[in-house]
Amino acid sequence: MPIVLLLGPTAAGKTDAAIALAERRPCHLISMDSALVYRGLNIGAAKPPEALLARHPHALIDIRDPADPYTAADFVVDADREVRHALERGKLPVLVGGTMLYARVFRDGLAVLPSADPELRAAIAAEAAAKGWPKLHERLTRVDPAAAANIHPHNGTRLQRALEVFETTGKPISTYWKEQGQSAAPYRLGQELLEFALIPEPRAALHRRIEERFDLMLAQGLVEEVRKLRAREDLHLGLPAMRTVGYRQVWRHLNGEWDAMQMRSKALAATRQLARRQLTWMRCWPWLETLPWGNPETAAAQIEARLACVTSA
Repeated sequence: MPIVLLLGPTAAGKTDAAIALAERRPCHLISMDSALVYRGLNIGAAKPPEALLARHPHALIDIRDPADPYTAADFVVDADREVRHALERGKLPVLVGGTMLYARVFRDGLAVLPSADPELRAAIAAEAAAKGWPKLHERLTRVDPAAAANIHPHNGTRLQRALEVFETTGKPISTYWKEQGQSAAPYRLGQELLEFALIPEPRAALHRRIEERFDLMLAQGLVEEVRKLRAREDLHLGLPAMRTVGYRQVWRHLNGEWDAMQMRSKALAATRQLARRQLTWMRCWPWLETLPWGNPETAAAQIEARLACVTSA
């Protein structure tokens, strides 16, 4: 039985398409979203409602406390387990989400990187706090231009790791990535991997959907959700969960840095930037089959037709 990857930018309707497919055949839905893994991140992460999850459960949702970072390596282990579980039960494994790094490591495997150095990591974080991540991005550009070209200047997590690897080993992290690409076999279970992408066009329509969705989140109580998270002494903006788009901007609004209108504007801009980065990732993957956007049933029908071709071959 094949394995399906269903990708797309934020607000593109990935969950709706996956549900439409699950209505057609027995599926095991596996979330591929770096925010949905965290308990308590509900409204701002666009977590599917409980009634929908009761009808169509998604693996890898609500599996981690936001104080405990979840990594791509964690995802590979968990996703492999869930795929095997699906295959054992004769269900179609469908990985659905917009975290492109998760999709890449699931497809290609993980490079063997040196262990983290807590002291060096703390020093890099302190330097970023004093100078800003764009300055550290400039430093990475000097020592590892290939990695810098693939890391956003404000992506602190990936910048920190790239600089840490270089300063620990003297070897650019991009070299490890290249070695991974040369040595990684197709997906380890030996199943055929069918990869689909929802690519919204025109872009303005996606931007309207992003705006409408964020306004709905605000109406549903996003600010209060973040207020409760912020009240926890063990949570802070340095954690990956709290840097999630939307949560970070509301948190800073509650810190008094921005008023409500500024917060909304910043959150929408950050979400549009996220969508642009996701689309950039997908356009670099020529093996993705594009699905029609805006009609979950049509997208599901196209996946179903492709599956029929594969299983009958």
